[in-house]
Amino acid sequence: MSPMAAALLSSHPKLTPTTASPGAAAGSALLLLHHRRCRRCRLALAPVRSILRPDSSAPFNRADWQASCAILSSKAASATGSSSDKPPSSSGDLPAADTEPDNDGGGNNHRPPSAIYGARTSLDPVSNLPRPLTISDLSPAPMHGSRLRVAYQGAPGTYSEVAAGKAYPNCEAIPCDQFEVAFQAVELWIADRAVLPIENSLGGSIHRNYDLLLRHRLHIVGEVQLPVHHCLLALPGVRKEYLTRVMSHPQALAQCELTLTRLGLNVTREAFDDTAGAAEHVASKGLRDTAAIASARAAELYGLQVLADGIQDDGCNVTRFVMLAREPIIPRTDRPFKTSIVFAHDGEGTSVLFKVLSAFAFRDICLTKIESRPHRHRPIRLVDDANVGTAKHFEYMFYIDFQASMAETRAQNALAEIQEFTSFLRLLGSYPTDMTPWGPTSSSSSSSSSSSTLD
Repeated sequence: MSPMAAALLSSHPKLTPTTASPGAAAGSALLLLHHRRCRRCRLALAPVRSILRPDSSAPFNRADWQASCAILSSKAASATGSSSDKPPSSSGDLPAADTEPDNDGGGNNHRPPSAIYGARTSLDPVSNLPRPLTISDLSPAPMHGSRLRVAYQGAPGTYSEVAAGKAYPNCEAIPCDQFEVAFQAVELWIADRAVLPIENSLGGSIHRNYDLLLRHRLHIVGEVQLPVHHCLLALPGVRKEYLTRVMSHPQALAQCELTLTRLGLNVTREAFDDTAGAAEHVASKGLRDTAAIASARAAELYGLQVLADGIQDDGCNVTRFVMLAREPIIPRTDRPFKTSIVFAHDGEGTSVLFKVLSAFAFRDICLTKIESRPHRHRPIRLVDDANVGTAKHFEYMFYIDFQASMAETRAQNALAEIQEFTSFLRLLGSYPTDMTPWGPTSSSSSSSSSSSTLD
């Protein structure tokens, strides 16, 4: 016996289980007889007959059929839920005839059409359905008014943190203990950007970051130039005459070598991972015989006093930082752009490098930097093919920065020509040039103004 017949036989006041035959054939015959005589059942079951047996004169529409199934299932669910809580009506009215029970008495559950065709019914509200995972769940993209997460190397108070605040004002700065960690933070969506030093006007290139640029797949999306203003920091109450040791980053120690000698300090130099880390170490350990070379912001963060201000040997001490992201930016031509590339070759170094320089010179493209690094996978090349003799020379990777945007035709043609006689060519990024004015006299004010954006 069908579930609908069982529902009618058990709930209709004119048909009781005692008048029905226990057999399936008798039950079906009695149900059909009742259908012909009962006007209420004919009206209630009209939608069912229209769904299961559509009019042959009209074309069959599957979409209408699915919608009708969904409506019927929704009515059945609501009528079943209300009938289970309320006793049968004393007036003898039938419950809704289109209520189909979920169980036919034999343990067989009948799924509503909405479960099959995905119709929106009360049985499966949209609020309970799982939402597809999007990339914003892994790392919410900074919306209007939100803060970018910018990774930098060093402890809070380093010049890298100041550069991050200058590049992205009001950003959320994320300190990293190593350059490698800053690269990985962006790749793993922990940070949105990374601001890392690439070269200094006195100390030269930061070779570690050049190697990491080639190892990772991040793109240069901008640059920022930050004047460096070193200070000699110590615990409150400590005088310069009591110092026996000075700690700081190796480049900071080299940039202040002459000034430390002029101050008459007979101290040993000790290298540390970063400038602010040295200041934090002096403060946390309570070292009263040790000073640190760091920024004025580091003195504020760690409660140190400034024994000497502006101790860098050269007033024109500027560090260039690059801004890294997972995706490149679209190059433009409405403002000055800079482009960075790296390439390698299999032939003789002098001739290939001359061809590369000629490709830029022919198109009047100005180069701002050339850096060579030994090839990590092929560091040494034998002079002769027979591997005879001891004369060898290094294989190099060449890094070049030039003043042009990749949106310009001349830059595109230059790289197309270079690609013909190089074995490896990679575009590191095409990004806006930092046009911020600076000077030796304004280094202190520039540094302090950049620091104030982070407070």
